[in-house]
Amino acid sequence: MLPLPVTVFTVAVFAIMLSGLSLAVSFRRRDLNLAIGDGDDRILRRRIRTHGNFIENAPLCALVVLAMESLLATSDMVWLVAGLLITARVLHVLGTFQRMNKRIVAPAMIIQHLTMLIAGGWLLVQTFQNLTAA
Repeated sequence: MLPLPVTVFTVAVFAIMLSGLSLAVSFRRRDLNLAIGDGDDRILRRRIRTHGNFIENAPLCALVVLAMESLLATSDMVWLVAGLLITARVLHVLGTFQRMNKRIVAPAMIIQHLTMLIAGGWLLVQTFQNLTAA
């Protein structure tokens, strides 16, 4: 059996997404003949920001899944949290990568923030319960 299957799955999805976002930035830079910066190109700037936002959020999402899974093994709750966080990240990418889908950015961020708040709160409760039980 695969150890930490929910975490492994989440990290795999995020690794593939990050590779795609990074390639999109690299290909646009190649097309514009730019080694660094955004060359004041609106499309490249949007791709850089989408990639940056993913880097800012996805690692902590994966760590929250790992922390929950280490406490709960493979319960449905861990899969639910992972699914919500992956959904939020996918929606955010779809919403920011192309301007025409920008209306899905707010729901994506609400899903992510609420999931992180609830999961973070749950993890704190578990931590304090284990400290007081010891």
